[in-house]
Amino acid sequence: MRIYLKTQSQIERIRKAGRIAARVLRTCAERIEPNRTLDVELDQLAEQMVLEMGGFPAFKGYRLFPHVLCVSINEEVVHGLPTGRVLRAGDIVTLDIGVYYEGYCCDTALTLIVGHADYQRKRLVRVTEEALHKALEVTRAGNTTGDISAAIQQHAESFGFKPARGLAGHGVGRFVHEMPDIPNIGEAGTGVPLQAGMVLAIEPMLVMGEPEVEFADDEWAIVTRDGKPAAHFEHTVVVTENGADILTIE
Repeated sequence: MRIYLKTQSQIERIRKAGRIAARVLRTCAERIEPNRTLDVELDQLAEQMVLEMGGFPAFKGYRLFPHVLCVSINEEVVHGLPTGRVLRAGDIVTLDIGVYYEGYCCDTALTLIVGHADYQRKRLVRVTEEALHKALEVTRAGNTTGDISAAIQQHAESFGFKPARGLAGHGVGRFVHEMPDIPNIGEAGTGVPLQAGMVLAIEPMLVMGEPEVEFADDEWAIVTRDGKPAAHFEHTVVVTENGADILTIE
Protein backbone atom coordinates (compact mmCIF):
# COMPACT_ATOMS: atom_id res chain seq x y z
CA MET A 1 0.00 0.00 0.00
CA ARG A 2 1.51 3.29 -1.09
CA ILE A 3 0.48 6.45 0.73
CA TYR A 4 1.45 9.79 -0.76
CA LEU A 5 2.49 12.45 1.75
CA LYS A 6 1.91 15.89 0.27
CA THR A 7 4.31 18.82 0.27
CA GLN A 8 3.18 22.27 1.34
CA SER A 9 3.02 23.37 -2.30
CA GLN A 10 0.82 20.41 -3.19
CA ILE A 11 -1.42 21.03 -0.18
CA GLU A 12 -1.95 24.62 -1.26
CA ARG A 13 -3.06 23.45 -4.70
CA ILE A 14 -5.53 21.08 -3.07
CA ARG A 15 -6.71 23.95 -0.86
CA LYS A 16 -7.35 26.06 -3.95
CA ALA A 17 -9.30 23.18 -5.49
CA GLY A 18 -11.21 22.91 -2.22
CA ARG A 19 -12.20 26.55 -2.23
CA ILE A 20 -13.52 26.20 -5.77
CA ALA A 21 -15.47 23.08 -4.85
CA ALA A 22 -16.94 24.67 -1.72
CA ARG A 23 -18.15 27.70 -3.66
CA VAL A 24 -19.71 25.52 -6.36
CA LEU A 25 -21.53 23.38 -3.80
CA ARG A 26 -22.86 26.45 -1.99
CA THR A 27 -24.13 27.95 -5.25
CA CYS A 28 -25.74 24.70 -6.37
CA ALA A 29 -27.32 24.17 -2.95
CA GLU A 30 -29.03 27.54 -3.29
CA ARG A 31 -30.80 26.20 -6.41
CA ILE A 32 -32.34 23.25 -4.57
CA GLU A 33 -36.05 23.85 -3.96
CA PRO A 34 -39.38 22.01 -4.11
CA ASN A 35 -40.80 21.22 -7.57
CA ARG A 36 -37.46 21.79 -9.25
CA THR A 37 -36.35 19.23 -11.79
CA LEU A 38 -32.80 18.11 -11.20
CA ASP A 39 -31.44 17.94 -14.72
CA VAL A 40 -28.20 18.68 -16.52
CA GLU A 41 -28.70 22.43 -16.02
CA LEU A 42 -27.34 22.18 -12.47
CA ASP A 43 -24.45 20.05 -13.67
CA GLN A 44 -23.66 22.57 -16.41
CA LEU A 45 -23.66 25.40 -13.86
CA ALA A 46 -21.18 23.47 -11.70
CA GLU A 47 -18.89 22.80 -14.66
CA GLN A 48 -18.99 26.43 -15.80
CA MET A 49 -18.10 27.68 -12.32
CA VAL A 50 -15.24 25.21 -11.88
CA LEU A 51 -13.68 26.14 -15.23
CA GLU A 52 -14.13 29.90 -14.70
CA MET A 53 -12.26 29.67 -11.39
CA GLY A 54 -9.33 27.85 -12.99
CA GLY A 55 -10.18 24.33 -11.89
CA PHE A 56 -11.11 21.17 -13.74
CA PRO A 57 -13.89 18.70 -12.92
CA ALA A 58 -12.47 15.60 -11.25
CA PHE A 59 -15.50 13.30 -11.58
CA LYS A 60 -16.50 13.85 -15.20
CA GLY A 61 -14.99 11.02 -17.20
CA TYR A 62 -13.57 9.31 -14.09
CA ARG A 63 -14.36 5.63 -14.63
CA LEU A 64 -16.63 6.98 -17.41
CA PHE A 65 -18.86 8.92 -14.98
CA PRO A 66 -20.84 11.31 -17.23
CA HIS A 67 -21.30 14.35 -14.96
CA VAL A 68 -19.48 16.96 -12.89
CA LEU A 69 -21.80 16.60 -9.89
CA CYS A 70 -23.12 13.57 -8.10
CA VAL A 71 -26.68 14.36 -7.01
CA SER A 72 -28.14 11.70 -4.73
CA ILE A 73 -31.75 11.84 -3.51
CA ASN A 74 -33.34 10.04 -0.56
CA GLU A 75 -32.46 6.32 -0.92
CA GLU A 76 -29.49 7.17 -3.18
CA VAL A 77 -26.46 7.13 -0.90
CA VAL A 78 -23.80 8.24 -3.41
CA HIS A 79 -23.10 8.60 -7.14
CA GLY A 80 -26.58 9.70 -8.14
CA LEU A 81 -27.01 11.27 -11.58
CA PRO A 82 -28.48 14.80 -11.97
CA THR A 83 -31.08 13.76 -14.51
CA GLY A 84 -34.77 14.50 -14.50
CA ARG A 85 -35.95 13.74 -10.97
CA VAL A 86 -38.44 16.26 -9.57
CA LEU A 87 -37.71 17.40 -6.02
CA ARG A 88 -40.48 17.32 -3.42
CA ALA A 89 -40.66 18.91 0.00
CA GLY A 90 -38.97 16.62 2.49
CA ASP A 91 -36.50 15.11 0.01
CA ILE A 92 -32.93 14.63 1.19
CA VAL A 93 -30.41 15.73 -1.45
CA THR A 94 -26.65 15.17 -1.43
CA LEU A 95 -24.35 17.16 -3.69
CA ASP A 96 -20.87 15.70 -4.20
CA ILE A 97 -18.06 17.17 -6.31
CA GLY A 98 -14.36 16.74 -7.00
CA VAL A 99 -12.15 19.47 -8.44
CA TYR A 100 -8.61 19.48 -9.81
CA TYR A 101 -6.38 22.54 -9.58
CA GLU A 102 -2.91 22.43 -11.15
CA GLY A 103 -2.81 18.65 -11.02
CA TYR A 104 -4.16 18.06 -7.51
CA CYS A 105 -7.73 17.40 -6.46
CA CYS A 106 -10.20 17.52 -3.61
CA ASP A 107 -13.46 15.71 -2.89
CA THR A 108 -16.35 17.18 -0.87
CA ALA A 109 -20.06 16.68 -0.27
CA LEU A 110 -22.98 18.09 1.67
CA THR A 111 -26.57 17.04 2.31
CA LEU A 112 -29.59 19.30 2.57
CA ILE A 113 -33.33 18.93 2.97
CA VAL A 114 -35.77 20.31 0.41
CA GLY A 115 -38.30 22.55 2.15
CA HIS A 116 -39.85 21.07 5.28
CA ALA A 117 -39.21 17.52 6.44
CA ASP A 118 -40.17 15.28 9.34
CA TYR A 119 -38.09 15.14 12.50
CA GLN A 120 -36.35 11.85 11.72
CA ARG A 121 -35.09 13.04 8.35
CA LYS A 122 -33.76 16.26 9.89
CA ARG A 123 -32.14 14.18 12.60
CA LEU A 124 -30.44 11.90 10.07
CA VAL A 125 -28.89 14.86 8.26
CA ARG A 126 -27.82 16.56 11.50
CA VAL A 127 -26.24 13.41 12.95
CA THR A 128 -24.36 12.68 9.71
CA GLU A 129 -22.82 16.15 9.73
CA GLU A 130 -21.99 15.77 13.42
CA ALA A 131 -20.33 12.42 12.66
CA LEU A 132 -18.01 14.17 10.21
CA HIS A 133 -16.99 16.67 12.88
CA LYS A 134 -16.46 13.88 15.42
CA ALA A 135 -14.17 12.21 12.89
CA LEU A 136 -12.23 15.40 12.30
CA GLU A 137 -11.64 15.77 16.04
CA VAL A 138 -9.53 12.59 16.05
CA THR A 139 -7.80 13.19 12.71
CA ARG A 140 -4.26 14.04 13.77
CA ALA A 141 -0.77 12.63 13.41
CA GLY A 142 -0.24 9.74 15.83
CA ASN A 143 -3.81 8.47 15.67
CA THR A 144 -5.07 5.87 13.18
CA THR A 145 -7.67 5.47 10.49
CA GLY A 146 -9.50 3.21 12.94
CA ASP A 147 -9.90 6.16 15.29
CA ILE A 148 -11.74 8.01 12.51
CA SER A 149 -13.87 4.98 11.69
CA ALA A 150 -14.80 4.39 15.31
CA ALA A 151 -15.74 8.03 15.88
CA ILE A 152 -18.16 7.91 12.94
CA GLN A 153 -19.67 4.56 13.89
CA GLN A 154 -20.11 5.39 17.56
CA HIS A 155 -21.79 8.72 16.88
CA ALA A 156 -24.11 7.24 14.27
CA GLU A 157 -25.16 4.29 16.38
CA SER A 158 -25.71 6.40 19.48
CA PHE A 159 -28.59 8.03 17.60
CA GLY A 160 -29.92 4.84 16.06
CA PHE A 161 -28.42 5.25 12.59
CA LYS A 162 -25.91 3.06 10.76
CA PRO A 163 -23.08 3.65 8.29
CA ALA A 164 -23.88 2.36 4.81
CA ARG A 165 -22.14 -0.98 4.40
CA GLY A 166 -19.01 -1.20 2.27
CA LEU A 167 -18.62 2.54 1.59
CA ALA A 168 -15.59 4.43 2.86
CA GLY A 169 -13.53 7.58 2.79
CA HIS A 170 -10.10 7.55 1.19
CA GLY A 171 -6.88 9.33 0.47
CA VAL A 172 -7.04 12.03 -2.21
CA GLY A 173 -4.70 14.44 -3.98
CA ARG A 174 -2.88 13.30 -7.09
CA PHE A 175 -5.85 11.07 -7.83
CA VAL A 176 -9.51 11.08 -6.81
CA HIS A 177 -9.02 7.87 -4.85
CA GLU A 178 -5.77 7.05 -3.09
CA MET A 179 -4.82 4.89 -0.12
CA PRO A 180 -5.65 4.54 2.67
CA ASP A 181 -9.31 3.60 2.74
CA ILE A 182 -11.17 5.02 5.73
CA PRO A 183 -14.20 2.87 6.56
CA ASN A 184 -17.10 4.35 8.51
CA ILE A 185 -17.07 1.33 10.83
CA GLY A 186 -14.03 0.33 12.84
CA GLU A 187 -12.13 -0.04 16.06
CA ALA A 188 -10.12 2.77 17.61
CA GLY A 189 -6.38 2.22 17.54
CA THR A 190 -6.44 -0.06 14.51
CA GLY A 191 -5.78 0.57 10.85
CA VAL A 192 -3.21 2.81 9.22
CA PRO A 193 -1.23 5.28 11.37
CA LEU A 194 -1.92 8.89 10.47
CA GLN A 195 1.07 10.98 9.44
CA ALA A 196 1.45 14.72 8.93
CA GLY A 197 1.03 15.47 5.23
CA MET A 198 -1.57 12.79 4.52
CA VAL A 199 -4.55 14.24 2.65
CA LEU A 200 -7.81 12.42 3.31
CA ALA A 201 -11.41 12.60 2.13
CA ILE A 202 -13.43 11.75 5.24
CA GLU A 203 -17.06 11.01 4.45
CA PRO A 204 -19.64 9.52 6.79
CA MET A 205 -22.56 8.04 4.83
CA LEU A 206 -25.38 7.14 7.23
CA VAL A 207 -28.71 5.43 6.60
CA MET A 208 -32.02 5.53 8.41
CA GLY A 209 -32.73 1.84 7.96
CA GLU A 210 -30.58 -1.21 7.35
CA PRO A 211 -26.99 -0.71 6.10
CA GLU A 212 -27.12 -2.94 3.01
CA VAL A 213 -26.72 -1.12 -0.32
CA GLU A 214 -26.85 -2.05 -4.00
CA PHE A 215 -26.55 -0.46 -7.42
CA ALA A 216 -29.58 1.28 -8.87
CA ASP A 217 -30.93 0.32 -12.29
CA ASP A 218 -28.78 3.05 -13.91
CA GLU A 219 -25.70 1.18 -12.60
CA TRP A 220 -24.26 4.41 -11.16
CA ALA A 221 -26.18 5.35 -8.02
CA ILE A 222 -25.64 3.25 -4.91
CA VAL A 223 -28.96 2.96 -3.08
CA THR A 224 -30.19 1.53 0.20
CA ARG A 225 -31.60 -1.93 -0.35
CA ASP A 226 -34.62 -1.20 1.87
CA GLY A 227 -35.35 2.13 0.14
CA LYS A 228 -34.90 4.22 3.27
CA PRO A 229 -33.08 7.57 3.08
CA ALA A 230 -29.38 8.28 3.51
CA ALA A 231 -27.20 11.33 4.16
CA HIS A 232 -23.57 12.10 3.32
CA PHE A 233 -21.10 14.80 4.33
CA GLU A 234 -17.47 14.99 3.23
CA HIS A 235 -14.42 17.19 3.63
CA THR A 236 -10.91 16.88 2.25
CA VAL A 237 -8.41 17.52 5.05
CA VAL A 238 -4.68 17.43 5.57
CA VAL A 239 -3.39 15.65 8.66
CA THR A 240 -1.17 17.79 10.89
CA GLU A 241 0.42 17.31 14.29
CA ASN A 242 -2.31 19.52 15.74
CA GLY A 243 -5.34 18.07 13.98
CA ALA A 244 -7.20 18.19 10.70
CA ASP A 245 -6.79 21.25 8.47
CA ILE A 246 -9.97 21.41 6.38
CA LEU A 247 -9.18 22.19 2.73
CA THR A 248 -12.71 22.19 1.27
CA ILE A 249 -13.99 25.47 2.68
CA GLU A 250 -14.19 28.92 1.10
